Amino acid sequence: MSDTLTDSVALVTGASSGIGEATALGLAAQGATVALLARRRDRLDDLSARIEADGGRALVVQADVSDQRQALDAVESVVAQAGRLDVVVNNAGLMRIGPAADADLSDWDEMVSVNVSGLLYVTRASLPHLISAAADSPRGVADLVNISSTAGRSVQPGAAVYALTKFGIGAFSEAIRQEVLGQRVRVSLVEPGTVQTEITDHLPEPDRERLARRNGAMVPLAPADIADAVTFIVTRHRRVAVNEILVRAAEQTW
Repeated sequence: MSDTLTDSVALVTGASSGIGEATALGLAAQGATVALLARRRDRLDDLSARIEADGGRALVVQADVSDQRQALDAVESVVAQAGRLDVVVNNAGLMRIGPAADADLSDWDEMVSVNVSGLLYVTRASLPHLISAAADSPRGVADLVNISSTAGRSVQPGAAVYALTKFGIGAFSEAIRQEVLGQRVRVSLVEPGTVQTEITDHLPEPDRERLARRNGAMVPLAPADIADAVTFIVTRHRRVAVNEILVRAAEQTW
């Protein structure tokens, strides 16, 4: 383990699998106390046990970020238990794809609720604590990292609303960055390409087949590849702000 983030507290949403799980492990390895937030309590308990078995520290916070009250209470619970909040990684997200003319509106509602509203709720609750932490942190800085997607800069047919949510995250991140940079809070955007995660598991079979055809023989990224990007961002000296990282699979063209 490293001590780069010793005495820091990091909150990771969507921590029960994939990029969130890998990011939590990466931040814990840097010495942070990691608050694990997601809906699946059993997964969070397992991850917490793994972190602590490796000598790290973890808190489990079961919550649905798309529920405003749950999101706000989750952030306050982390601060109440850990005493501060230095790093927030907004990773929770989901994807539904298909032609807009045939879309189930509940799929659109769910994407907007999780990908946009959830990120907004967690960010709003976290910002005052990040500002406070930056003022007295040995690192001299606090970090907000929003996980977006290549869909936030490249639009594909069938992914209209998914892209809408990811483009929105980019705009929101840049506005917040400008608002809080004078208070030593860095805001960063990470845009992963195709990653081997559970995000496509809940898609109908025809949609999964369509994605498989598009990806072809491309070797997808691993969640740890994105976790590496997050860890790089938050371990820079306070003079350095890495505002955006685009990470594609090596063969990816979009």
